[in-house]
Amino acid sequence: MPNIKSAIKRVKTNNKKRLHNATQKSALRTAIKSFETLVEQNNVEAASSALVVATRKLDKAAAKGLIHKNAASRQKSRLTKKLNSITA
Repeated sequence: MPNIKSAIKRVKTNNKKRLHNATQKSALRTAIKSFETLVEQNNVEAASSALVVATRKLDKAAAKGLIHKNAASRQKSRLTKKLNSITA
């Protein structure tokens, strides 16, 4: 345990940020999984709206540094490919 006041505060803020990041990452994964289930069900309209939600969450996560921007771009590309495969 830290003894210095600033170190104690740093531990508190790190825990707070860690919990916030975990909830954001969980919501991101949930959005991606819901899109993928809609693709499996061949529900084009709902899948396209779910893709918009997942893309927005990926962009926000990349902007905040939660995931790398190239990883977000790669995931968006793969999700778009999946949608295009059921529409074609």
